[in-house]
Amino acid sequence: MESKIEDLLDKSKKAQKEIAGYDQKKIDALVCAIGHTVYEHAEEFAREAVEETGMGVYADKVAKCKGKSQTIWQSLKNKKSVGIIKEEPEHGLLYVAKPKGVIAAITPTTNPVVTPMCNAMFALKGRNSIIVAPHPRSKKSSAHTVAMMRKELKKLGAPEDLIQIIEEPTMDLTQELMQKADVVVATGGMGLVHAAYASGKPAYGVGAGNVQAIIDRDYDYDKAAADIIAGRKFDNGIICSGEQCIIAPREDHADIMKIFEKHGACYIDDAVKVDKFRKVMYPGGTINSGLVGKSVQHIAEAAGVQVPASSKVIILKPQGAGRTDLLCKEKMFPIMITLSYDTFEEAVELAKTNLHYEGAGHTAAIHSNDDKHIRYAGSRLPISRLVVNQPSSTGAGGSFHNGFNPTTTLGCGSWGNNSISENLSYKHLINVSRIGYYMRNVQVPTDKEIWG
Repeated sequence: MESKIEDLLDKSKKAQKEIAGYDQKKIDALVCAIGHTVYEHAEEFAREAVEETGMGVYADKVAKCKGKSQTIWQSLKNKKSVGIIKEEPEHGLLYVAKPKGVIAAITPTTNPVVTPMCNAMFALKGRNSIIVAPHPRSKKSSAHTVAMMRKELKKLGAPEDLIQIIEEPTMDLTQELMQKADVVVATGGMGLVHAAYASGKPAYGVGAGNVQAIIDRDYDYDKAAADIIAGRKFDNGIICSGEQCIIAPREDHADIMKIFEKHGACYIDDAVKVDKFRKVMYPGGTINSGLVGKSVQHIAEAAGVQVPASSKVIILKPQGAGRTDLLCKEKMFPIMITLSYDTFEEAVELAKTNLHYEGAGHTAAIHSNDDKHIRYAGSRLPISRLVVNQPSSTGAGGSFHNGFNPTTTLGCGSWGNNSISENLSYKHLINVSRIGYYMRNVQVPTDKEIWG
């Protein structure tokens, strides 16, 4: 008897073969329809995600649905992904794009709408089909998103089964899918990412985030505070690229904290109160999943600490950097820590120490007008992306204001045990055949020219 996964795979393979002969125009029409579906239903999808998961902020999820669908489609619509995609006559090379087959997409409860959309857009851009394995806590909102995307594919005369979902996901079904699909894209917890890499199939995963935000002495502290708070509070801090630690000049640190408070932060340096947050955020040393994506007020109440009702984020003073304090790890809450530095080199070392504790390979942020400092940080930190002078949580995954590939899957390189150190895009979901011509008129260099 055929298993549930084998049934999904059979339908997926049949659908993929049907579009294997589509030209670029027909493929792009499908990709556009998927993105536009989420854009048009952003409010509905956002409400369902918040209600089902109990995580995040409705308005921010609406913004995410609209923003990601726009930026991803804008980045894809003029890219070649069918047939000959590039020619290099000077090297006698032609590049031909071909599909990889069935993509297994493992999606997280923190992003149940936009991650399935993003992965489906990339998959179909390469003439692949896709099967989504959602997190059990967000299966309904993900299933509704997939159902609406399938509806749009049908309107265009394309097979609906290009996009399918495991409606009642279990770990066993997800693992079976990963082992039998052609490629795996795993966006979620480290356990699932490790399982994806152990599946025996080509896999793209993510790593833990722990974004260190360095504020340089030459920068506008007011703008830095506004951008960092905007990044940290977005969707109640569940974005992996959200700012985690403010590293600021020692002599201005007190004034900088006052500026943050002016923008809605609550700075707490009382060791007793800080410890209450530490214990409620990391009971037994591991993150409290019951508080992930909850509001400042909810977490403060759980910690037994009073904070102003207007607080957008909480900033805590840790005992030190790295392994000296659990608070230096990733915090999937609207809560940050802060450290101070004397020299800029020390600032980078503090960021590096925290990243090596957790989050190596992911992202760091810097607010600076000194290009030498920006390049210094980018050269020395173990990161795949350095976000400059903008909110990290909404910038690292690509935006209209930077050149990162718009995506929901941020590779973390070998630092994060990932296969790529860039933002996942459709290029990772196509095979490329290279046609190499014999270049008859090439001037072959002499031994002297080669060896000097």
